[in-house]
Amino acid sequence: MPVKVSVVVPVYNPGPYIEDCIASLLRQSLPPDEYEVIFVDDGSTDATPARLDALAAEHPHIRVFHQENSGWSGKPRNVGIEASRGEFVMFVDNDDQLGDEALERMYAYGVAHEADVVVGKMAGKGRTVPVELFRRNRPYATVANAPLIDSLTPHKMVRRSFLERTGLRYPEGRRRLEDHVFFAEAYLRADNVSVLSDYVCYYHLARPDASNAGFQRFDPVGYFKNLREALDVVERYTEPGPLRDRLLRRWLRVEMVERMTGRRLLALPDDYRRELFQEMRAVAVERFGPGVAPGLRPAQRITAALIRENRYDDLLAYAEWEAGVRPRATPTGVEWHEGTLRVRFDAEYHDAGGALTVTADGHRPPADGAPADPAEAAAWLAGAADDGFGTATADLVLRDRESGASFFQPVELTRARVPAGDGRTRLVLRGTATVDPAAAAGGAPLSAGLWDAHVRVALGGWTKECRLGPAPAPAPALPTAGLVAGRMVLPYWTQRHRNLSLDVDRAVKSLGLHRLTPADATVSDREVLTVALPLYVPDTTEVTLRLTGGAGGRTLDRAAVLTPADGAHALLRAAVPLGEMRNGVWRTELRPAGDRGLGLPLLLRAGRADVQVVRRPPRGLLRRVAGRARRMLGGLLGGPMTTRKA
Repeated sequence: MPVKVSVVVPVYNPGPYIEDCIASLLRQSLPPDEYEVIFVDDGSTDATPARLDALAAEHPHIRVFHQENSGWSGKPRNVGIEASRGEFVMFVDNDDQLGDEALERMYAYGVAHEADVVVGKMAGKGRTVPVELFRRNRPYATVANAPLIDSLTPHKMVRRSFLERTGLRYPEGRRRLEDHVFFAEAYLRADNVSVLSDYVCYYHLARPDASNAGFQRFDPVGYFKNLREALDVVERYTEPGPLRDRLLRRWLRVEMVERMTGRRLLALPDDYRRELFQEMRAVAVERFGPGVAPGLRPAQRITAALIRENRYDDLLAYAEWEAGVRPRATPTGVEWHEGTLRVRFDAEYHDAGGALTVTADGHRPPADGAPADPAEAAAWLAGAADDGFGTATADLVLRDRESGASFFQPVELTRARVPAGDGRTRLVLRGTATVDPAAAAGGAPLSAGLWDAHVRVALGGWTKECRLGPAPAPAPALPTAGLVAGRMVLPYWTQRHRNLSLDVDRAVKSLGLHRLTPADATVSDREVLTVALPLYVPDTTEVTLRLTGGAGGRTLDRAAVLTPADGAHALLRAAVPLGEMRNGVWRTELRPAGDRGLGLPLLLRAGRADVQVVRRPPRGLLRRVAGRARRMLGGLLGGPMTTRKA
């Protein structure tokens, strides 16, 4: 078969962290004869070279190249490009992972839309990844109609004929930002770029030891020299004007302003941040024209102006104030409605003094220039928030706690101006989010795991995220677990901070099934078991009732149905086979789907002519009774009981 995708992985001393990467590459849904993996070992000194050689000997679609250390990832990636045979080339780092269907989906998407570059949705675990870019699929994206420039890391798929036609390669040597130079040019020269957002293709992971190459402190002089090369690419392939200014703004915003903001700046040693500041100022004055900074958000414009005006001490004072500005999202209600969770919340910005407030006659920030002090900055930003309140947004984002995968949920939003006394007003965003467990993961069902609710608030000068919580005391009542789209979904407040999270297909005790009693169940004359369960189901749902017991611990599976009784309960009905259960005690288990079951604390005691429902003692009680019996027996025998091996 022709090779569809060549995966190029530069490798340097990854140690055990390469194993998850290897496993994800071997799990790909694309058949092994349709893709190849090219590991380029850049002079590793650990056990990795031997590990890769053994892997290649075992798997025909894996090849390994060894070379002397080049200092960074550019040369290994170029070696991989030259060796590649695929229609597309996919770049993967040795401590990251691919989604199991990533290659198959990205390849099909790129072919369907004739893309030169395919950008797959990313999830960050301890790493920052773009968010806005992946709100939706973008089959025909450009730097003009999509925030492509926000994603310049190398973890993308590129058509090999495009690389051959343009001669595009990574800068080599001991340097930084080689991926910025490469993908800035790729975006600007590609006939089409496609963004796949409905499936997490790439997991960008932080090592537990924080030894990822991107986490290491860099030399400011060399870093900003390399940054200038990326700016050169933009200027080479664009004309002066709004588009060029918007693209250049990305480096001002991400590589300068965000590094000089709030806690991120304050955490750095003073001598290092002074060196960063001077290098940034040189680039800002030298390379960014008058149309670049005014397009920033108001809070970012203040930081950019303080850098350009060489006001280091004022920048620190502003960062100390800005570090305390954060959104707060308070849950006001959670309920099931027609098979979806409705999540209501209020969101607004706070600083150290409480909720931010505005006045009708507040000052507005100029397009350029910096405030005299943090108090004036606060007044400017309050005015900007007041002016922009009509377009402020608050999004609910569900994030998988294990993988970091994030998905936007639809939100209906209202904006309220709440009097705060003394002529001041709070700006409150009130949202109602709809979480459909059958489609909440980019159109797919939520996977098993814990999903945390975050709220992303864009207001005035900021776009920031926070957890949905803490819930007020007393916290709003939460609904029972729901069985929707084959998923058992339990909303709950986290124990420490009372934030909202969803437990999908994991909880058992928290579902409340352990509180069932024989009074909640009946067996009719026609041998039909009916149990009232504290469970929400949107409509009649087919499940399985598993009976285990009798002679030899037999297992009987019976078809059952759940029907809605009210908003918090469902009726389980299943025929019990008396003829097969005579003179035995049977444990009961509800199995909504798949192999996982939910044990019910009810036993069926089958006689010759009927079936009775009795209470199953809790496991803890059984252990206590057994322990007490052992102690009593030991006392009767004259001492503690002991056991010995035969």
